[in-house]
Amino acid sequence: MSTLMSHFSPTITNMIRMDHTHVLSTFHKYKADADPGTKQALVNTVSLALEIHAQLEEEIFYPALRAATTNEAVLAKSVPEHNEMRSLIGQLRDMQPTATHYDSTFMSLMRHVIHHVADEETVLLPEAELLLADQLRELGAQMTRRRLALAAPKAGDIAANMVRAMPTSTMLVTAGGLVAGGYLLKRALERRT
Repeated sequence: MSTLMSHFSPTITNMIRMDHTHVLSTFHKYKADADPGTKQALVNTVSLALEIHAQLEEEIFYPALRAATTNEAVLAKSVPEHNEMRSLIGQLRDMQPTATHYDSTFMSLMRHVIHHVADEETVLLPEAELLLADQLRELGAQMTRRRLALAAPKAGDIAANMVRAMPTSTMLVTAGGLVAGGYLLKRALERRT
Protein backbone atom coordinates (compact mmCIF):
# COMPACT_ATOMS: atom_id res chain seq x y z
CA MET A 1 0.00 0.00 0.00
CA SER A 2 1.25 3.48 -0.73
CA THR A 3 2.50 5.12 2.43
CA LEU A 4 2.08 8.51 0.74
CA MET A 5 -1.62 7.84 0.11
CA SER A 6 -2.01 6.53 3.66
CA HIS A 7 -0.34 9.66 5.00
CA PHE A 8 -2.69 12.03 3.18
CA SER A 9 -5.87 9.97 3.25
CA PRO A 10 -8.56 10.81 5.79
CA THR A 11 -9.12 8.12 8.37
CA ILE A 12 -11.72 5.51 7.54
CA THR A 13 -13.95 6.77 10.35
CA ASN A 14 -13.81 10.34 9.01
CA MET A 15 -14.61 9.08 5.51
CA ILE A 16 -17.65 7.25 6.86
CA ARG A 17 -18.76 10.43 8.64
CA MET A 18 -18.29 12.42 5.41
CA ASP A 19 -20.47 9.90 3.55
CA HIS A 20 -23.15 10.28 6.22
CA THR A 21 -23.02 14.07 5.92
CA HIS A 22 -23.25 13.93 2.12
CA VAL A 23 -26.30 11.64 2.14
CA LEU A 24 -28.10 13.59 4.86
CA SER A 25 -27.44 16.96 3.22
CA THR A 26 -28.70 15.60 -0.12
CA PHE A 27 -31.79 14.23 1.64
CA HIS A 28 -32.54 17.71 3.03
CA LYS A 29 -32.74 19.05 -0.53
CA TYR A 30 -35.62 16.67 -1.31
CA LYS A 31 -39.02 18.35 -1.43
CA ALA A 32 -42.27 16.50 -2.06
CA ASP A 33 -43.47 19.31 -4.34
CA ALA A 34 -40.30 19.37 -6.47
CA ASP A 35 -40.52 18.47 -10.13
CA PRO A 36 -40.18 14.74 -10.85
CA GLY A 37 -36.78 15.12 -12.52
CA THR A 38 -35.28 16.81 -9.47
CA LYS A 39 -36.78 14.20 -7.14
CA GLN A 40 -35.44 11.38 -9.30
CA ALA A 41 -31.96 12.95 -9.42
CA LEU A 42 -31.83 13.40 -5.64
CA VAL A 43 -33.05 9.84 -5.04
CA ASN A 44 -30.49 8.53 -7.55
CA THR A 45 -27.71 10.51 -5.85
CA VAL A 46 -28.64 9.24 -2.39
CA SER A 47 -29.14 5.68 -3.62
CA LEU A 48 -25.80 5.41 -5.39
CA ALA A 49 -23.97 7.04 -2.47
CA LEU A 50 -25.59 4.60 -0.03
CA GLU A 51 -24.84 1.57 -2.20
CA ILE A 52 -21.17 2.48 -2.53
CA HIS A 53 -20.95 3.38 1.17
CA ALA A 54 -22.49 0.08 2.27
CA GLN A 55 -20.22 -1.94 -0.02
CA LEU A 56 -17.14 -0.12 1.29
CA GLU A 57 -18.15 -0.75 4.89
CA GLU A 58 -18.87 -4.42 4.23
CA GLU A 59 -15.63 -5.01 2.31
CA ILE A 60 -13.19 -2.96 4.38
CA PHE A 61 -14.51 -1.44 7.61
CA TYR A 62 -16.61 -4.22 9.13
CA PRO A 63 -13.99 -6.97 8.58
CA ALA A 64 -11.27 -4.80 10.15
CA LEU A 65 -13.48 -4.00 13.14
CA ARG A 66 -14.64 -7.60 13.45
CA ALA A 67 -11.00 -8.75 13.63
CA ALA A 68 -10.29 -6.27 16.43
CA THR A 69 -13.37 -6.63 18.64
CA THR A 70 -14.93 -9.33 20.74
CA ASN A 71 -18.24 -7.44 20.76
CA GLU A 72 -19.95 -9.01 17.73
CA ALA A 73 -23.26 -7.44 18.79
CA VAL A 74 -21.96 -4.06 17.68
CA LEU A 75 -21.72 -5.32 14.10
CA ALA A 76 -24.56 -7.85 14.10
CA LYS A 77 -27.25 -5.49 12.88
CA SER A 78 -25.19 -3.45 10.42
CA VAL A 79 -25.39 -5.75 7.38
CA PRO A 80 -29.13 -6.50 7.85
CA GLU A 81 -29.70 -2.72 8.00
CA HIS A 82 -27.77 -2.37 4.73
CA ASN A 83 -29.93 -5.10 3.19
CA GLU A 84 -33.12 -3.29 4.22
CA MET A 85 -31.71 -0.10 2.73
CA ARG A 86 -30.94 -1.93 -0.54
CA SER A 87 -34.50 -3.26 -0.61
CA LEU A 88 -35.95 0.25 -0.30
CA ILE A 89 -33.58 1.53 -3.00
CA GLY A 90 -34.78 -1.29 -5.26
CA GLN A 91 -38.38 -0.29 -4.63
CA LEU A 92 -37.58 3.33 -5.52
CA ARG A 93 -35.84 2.27 -8.73
CA ASP A 94 -38.94 0.31 -9.74
CA MET A 95 -41.14 3.42 -9.30
CA GLN A 96 -41.55 6.63 -11.19
CA PRO A 97 -41.10 9.85 -9.18
CA THR A 98 -44.77 10.59 -9.84
CA ALA A 99 -45.91 7.33 -8.19
CA THR A 100 -48.18 7.66 -5.17
CA HIS A 101 -45.76 6.02 -2.73
CA TYR A 102 -42.52 7.49 -4.09
CA ASP A 103 -42.19 10.21 -1.46
CA SER A 104 -43.19 7.93 1.43
CA THR A 105 -40.78 5.21 0.27
CA PHE A 106 -37.94 7.73 0.09
CA MET A 107 -38.86 9.05 3.54
CA SER A 108 -38.86 5.48 4.84
CA LEU A 109 -35.39 4.95 3.38
CA MET A 110 -34.14 8.12 5.01
CA ARG A 111 -35.63 7.25 8.42
CA HIS A 112 -33.84 3.93 8.18
CA VAL A 113 -30.57 5.63 7.16
CA ILE A 114 -30.80 8.23 9.95
CA HIS A 115 -31.25 5.45 12.51
CA HIS A 116 -28.29 3.53 11.05
CA VAL A 117 -26.11 6.65 10.99
CA ALA A 118 -26.94 7.37 14.64
CA ASP A 119 -25.91 3.84 15.63
CA GLU A 120 -22.68 4.02 13.67
CA GLU A 121 -21.69 7.46 14.85
CA THR A 122 -22.45 6.87 18.53
CA VAL A 123 -21.28 3.25 18.89
CA LEU A 124 -19.38 1.80 15.94
CA LEU A 125 -17.10 4.68 14.95
CA PRO A 126 -15.95 5.55 18.50
CA GLU A 127 -15.21 1.86 19.12
CA ALA A 128 -13.27 1.64 15.85
CA GLU A 129 -11.25 4.72 16.77
CA LEU A 130 -10.18 2.99 19.97
CA LEU A 131 -9.56 -0.49 18.57
CA LEU A 132 -8.11 0.43 15.18
CA ALA A 133 -6.29 3.64 16.07
CA ASP A 134 -3.04 2.63 14.36
CA GLN A 135 -4.83 1.41 11.19
CA LEU A 136 -7.36 4.18 10.55
CA ARG A 137 -5.38 6.04 7.87
CA GLU A 138 -4.34 2.89 6.01
CA LEU A 139 -7.95 1.69 6.06
CA GLY A 140 -8.97 5.14 4.81
CA ALA A 141 -6.50 4.79 1.91
CA GLN A 142 -7.93 1.34 1.09
CA MET A 143 -11.42 2.81 1.17
CA THR A 144 -10.37 5.68 -1.12
CA ARG A 145 -8.92 3.31 -3.71
CA ARG A 146 -11.97 1.05 -3.60
CA ARG A 147 -14.37 4.02 -3.77
CA LEU A 148 -12.67 5.23 -6.94
CA ALA A 149 -12.99 1.77 -8.48
CA LEU A 150 -16.69 1.58 -7.59
CA ALA A 151 -17.57 5.14 -8.60
CA ALA A 152 -15.59 5.39 -11.85
CA PRO A 153 -18.04 3.38 -13.98
CA LYS A 154 -20.88 5.52 -12.66
CA ALA A 155 -19.19 8.92 -13.14
CA GLY A 156 -21.56 9.94 -15.94
CA ASP A 157 -24.63 9.08 -13.85
CA ILE A 158 -23.20 10.93 -10.85
CA ALA A 159 -22.57 14.08 -12.91
CA ALA A 160 -25.97 13.93 -14.62
CA ASN A 161 -27.79 13.55 -11.31
CA MET A 162 -25.86 16.45 -9.80
CA VAL A 163 -26.88 18.71 -12.68
CA ARG A 164 -30.52 17.52 -12.65
CA ALA A 165 -30.77 18.07 -8.89
CA MET A 166 -29.22 21.52 -9.01
CA PRO A 167 -31.69 24.39 -8.62
CA THR A 168 -32.11 26.51 -11.75
CA SER A 169 -30.86 29.61 -9.94
CA THR A 170 -27.62 27.86 -9.03
CA MET A 171 -27.15 26.68 -12.61
CA LEU A 172 -27.73 30.23 -13.89
CA VAL A 173 -25.22 31.70 -11.42
CA THR A 174 -22.69 29.02 -12.34
CA ALA A 175 -23.22 29.57 -16.06
CA GLY A 176 -22.92 33.32 -15.53
CA GLY A 177 -19.68 32.84 -13.64
CA LEU A 178 -18.28 30.67 -16.42
CA VAL A 179 -19.26 33.22 -19.07
CA ALA A 180 -17.77 36.09 -17.05
CA GLY A 181 -14.61 34.11 -16.38
CA GLY A 182 -14.28 33.27 -20.07
CA TYR A 183 -14.78 36.91 -21.02
CA LEU A 184 -12.14 38.08 -18.51
CA LEU A 185 -9.69 35.43 -19.68
CA LYS A 186 -10.24 36.41 -23.30
CA ARG A 187 -9.63 40.08 -22.48
CA ALA A 188 -6.48 39.25 -20.52
CA LEU A 189 -5.14 37.21 -23.45
CA GLU A 190 -5.99 40.00 -25.90
CA ARG A 191 -4.01 42.49 -23.78
CA ARG A 192 -0.94 40.23 -23.90
CA THR A 193 -0.89 40.22 -27.69
